[in-house]
Amino acid sequence: MRLIGLDHGAKRIGVAVGDTETGMAFARAALKRRNLDHDLALVGELCTTEGATMVVIGLPLLLDGSEGEQAAIARAFGERLSQLGVQVAYEDERLTSWEARRQTSSEGRRPSRASGEIDSAAARLILQQYLDARPPTPLRPEETE
Repeated sequence: MRLIGLDHGAKRIGVAVGDTETGMAFARAALKRRNLDHDLALVGELCTTEGATMVVIGLPLLLDGSEGEQAAIARAFGERLSQLGVQVAYEDERLTSWEARRQTSSEGRRPSRASGEIDSAAARLILQQYLDARPPTPLRPEETE
């Protein structure tokens, strides 16, 4: 099953794609936010293009594990996606942006904040965390033909 991972932010939406068969996630170009309808349409198009049946949205929990205003915004976005027929799951995203910055820095890269590279790297971490928590799903025989 193909999945899309999202790091939902105020200016950009970080994007990653992965699947349950390989258990691997890969960053894609971030989406620039405009307005809710436009953003939902872009994610819907991405699901169609990638053949994804589920979107995993990073849930920005507070350090104590409770949900604050940003988590409510992410859940509202997920609810709107689900109303469009997209299956939605949430994954704790605490410290993923920090980890994404650390990883790119350790690779000797310093992407600009506006590039969206950190956002999509965080989305990859969110989706990878989701995949790691579940066993890989092998292809059914009819899918291999």
